[in-house]
Amino acid sequence: MAFNSDLSRRSAIKTLGTVAIASVAPVSADASQTSSALDAAMLQAVADAVLPEALGDAGRRRIVANFQRWLSQYRERADTDHGYGTTRIRATGPSPATCYPGHFAALDKAARESAHAAPFAALTIDARRAVLADQLTAAHVDWLAARPTGAHIATDLMAFYFNSSEAADLCYRARIGRDACRGLDGSDRLPEPLK
Repeated sequence: MAFNSDLSRRSAIKTLGTVAIASVAPVSADASQTSSALDAAMLQAVADAVLPEALGDAGRRRIVANFQRWLSQYRERADTDHGYGTTRIRATGPSPATCYPGHFAALDKAARESAHAAPFAALTIDARRAVLADQLTAAHVDWLAARPTGAHIATDLMAFYFNSSEAADLCYRARIGRDACRGLDGSDRLPEPLK
C-alpha cells in the first residue's frame, strides 16, 4: 500500500492508534454521570477533613475540582503503563466514582447516628475525622493506594492528592516539580523554597 505524500507513516499509525484506543476504552456513561452527580458539599466536607490545612480553603477546593475532572475523564478498560521490571500491561477497571454515593450515604448515616446527631457536612473537622476513621476501620481500608480505587472516597481523594507533584512540593516546602520535565540547567542548585 502506497502512502499519500501528505500522510506520513507516523501520522497514519498515530491515527489508527487513536481510533483503536477510542474503540476499546470508551468513557463509561455511568462513570461520567456518577462523577458529575457527586454530592459536591459532601465531597468538600471530606476534603476539608483529610487534605492538609496548609492548602487553605481555596487550595482544597482546587484539589476537589481537579479530582472531579480526573473522575469525569476516567476511561474504563484503558491500558495502563507496565510497572518497573515487568512487561505486563493491565487495563483500568470500573470508575471508582460508582462507589462514592454509597460512601457518602454511610458517612451521613454514621454522623447522624453518632453523639453529634447531625449531617456529616455540618460536623466540625475533628468530628468528621472521627466518623471517617470509624468508617475506614469498618471497611477494612488500611493502606493508601497509588491512585483512586473505589475502596473509600476519603482514601481515594488522599491518594489523588498525596501522590501528586504538588503534595511532594508541600511536603518538602520546595518547588521540586517531581512530575515536571526539567533540563539539566540549574540541576546543581537546590529547589527554590515555596513562598
